[in-house]
Amino acid sequence: MHSRTRFALLTLALLGAAALGDASAASKKVSGYGSLGITDGKPGGTYTLVLGDSPQSLNYYGVIDNNLGLVAQQMFDGLVEFNFANYKIEPALAESWTVTDGGKVYTFKLRQGVKWSDGQPFDADDVVFTYKNMIMNPEARAGDPGNFKLDGKDVTVSKVDPYTVRFTLPRAAPAFLLQQRYFIMPKHKLLKYSIEGGAKPADINTAWPSNVGEAEIVGTGPFKLGNYTAGQKVTLVKNPNYWKVDAKGTRLPYLDRLEFLIIRDPQAQVAQFLAGNLDQLNITGAQFPDIKGREVAGAPFKVIRSTALFGSPPFVAYNFDAKDPALAKVFSDVRFRRAMQLALNRERIIDTVYNGLASLPGHGVAPANKDWYVNTTRQLGTFDLKAAAAALDALGIKDTNGDGIREISRGKNLEFDLTYGTDSSVYPAMATIIQNDFAKIGVKVNLKGILVKNLLSTGQSGSWEMILHAFGDQPDPELRKPIWQPGGALYYWHRELQPAKDGDKPNVGKMFPWEKEIYNVFDDAATTTDRSKRKALYTRWQLLFAQNLPVTPIAKPENIGAISNKYGNYIYNLGVIPGYNPVPLIYQK
Repeated sequence: MHSRTRFALLTLALLGAAALGDASAASKKVSGYGSLGITDGKPGGTYTLVLGDSPQSLNYYGVIDNNLGLVAQQMFDGLVEFNFANYKIEPALAESWTVTDGGKVYTFKLRQGVKWSDGQPFDADDVVFTYKNMIMNPEARAGDPGNFKLDGKDVTVSKVDPYTVRFTLPRAAPAFLLQQRYFIMPKHKLLKYSIEGGAKPADINTAWPSNVGEAEIVGTGPFKLGNYTAGQKVTLVKNPNYWKVDAKGTRLPYLDRLEFLIIRDPQAQVAQFLAGNLDQLNITGAQFPDIKGREVAGAPFKVIRSTALFGSPPFVAYNFDAKDPALAKVFSDVRFRRAMQLALNRERIIDTVYNGLASLPGHGVAPANKDWYVNTTRQLGTFDLKAAAAALDALGIKDTNGDGIREISRGKNLEFDLTYGTDSSVYPAMATIIQNDFAKIGVKVNLKGILVKNLLSTGQSGSWEMILHAFGDQPDPELRKPIWQPGGALYYWHRELQPAKDGDKPNVGKMFPWEKEIYNVFDDAATTTDRSKRKALYTRWQLLFAQNLPVTPIAKPENIGAISNKYGNYIYNLGVIPGYNPVPLIYQK
């Protein structure tokens, strides 16, 4: 096995700078993280990145699209943002806030003097408009209304004065502040598509299609849209009205332009980086040896590794509601999922797919997350095909006709499709390893490849049997409640638990006992403000997850990025995390 030496690098890696609040003016001074090697830069330059596909729209709340998110995070800001060194929440468009009435009232004072990229003033009307018409709109495809209904009662948002916004909660919600990194959108540009402007709730999804005029897209972020040619390139240019300055008072961003080249094939992305047509590329462990070798040999770039808190650890899931009733029955049996976990060769995947640059995963919480992580590696088990076969035998799933495939009923083989992303740099190899190992214990897996961008929608549709997918980790488990709480919008491996419509309660009556307990854990953790009690609750959840395997985690990859030597102030770009603007302090050397 390859050595997996741990470097003393960042737990969180991003492009950017620390924020030092300046409550007296629109401008917010930012200075470098000296401990992370981030310093003041110098203006100028074009920085070229990659997108895996064309954004389907330019309306962040109108479509679930990771590629759009990568672009949108450069054009829009939230009320708050993370400090890149410690994950603590800091002021952004809101310069300060207070929490009163036992944690039920959040009042945000907005930064005065901020302008949209078209010069129009930003104020409380924009914030209230965004929350009511997009974020809290159940018809907005990428909205988040579930986080604004607590115990069946609505969170209300109101304008107190032109630069003050208040959220009133029906009960305390300790993670509420962490959630307010949603991008704020311009009311003056989107009113006609909104409920407030007289449109239907779903009409917000039609705003800003991919062929919209560049002048229509305005934001408060460091860049604004310059040009978008579908299938080729998205160009962003410096926002002259951006509200951050560096410690010396130089207006950010330093860069004049950001260019995103649209390149679907991971090998082609690497080729373009090596040719100098990309300035930065996030790479995988599979790509690391070749690219690192080139760096050592004198190539004009550097490769940086870091331990990951964020990022998306891959997992496999079985569809409890598979269209084939016999498969659904087998997949719903925890004894089957435990048996198949023994046939999942994590060490081989870490060793060969990631070249040793990954580690054993947590169950819903990244091992790097010291606040909430509980070590459940013992529950992952050890790869053991004999033990897996014996466990299937004990379930009565045997090969009775000698054809090498076990049967789940008379004349019906244990055979199912594994859906995975063909354009991923790691999924195809991972899927093949799983297919081959499962075959050795008489389980036939047929590989069914689709584009990565379609994995989530396919999962939510229920039109799959086994799926290889990934969800990103977050600093607080509450932020992943829609994924891990049974009945949540993204808990798609047991879809019959989901409510008939937004706002309704999940179908608790059809939950397994362990699902009911997890459901209650998340409800309880969402209401208690006592950190030690929340820790105990989330510890119980991780243990229940490890024991019952709603999904089966595979590995936690490291962050690995490569960047041209022309640039400094690089920290790994995590991608779609609302509230980050990871490029303003990149500069040309």
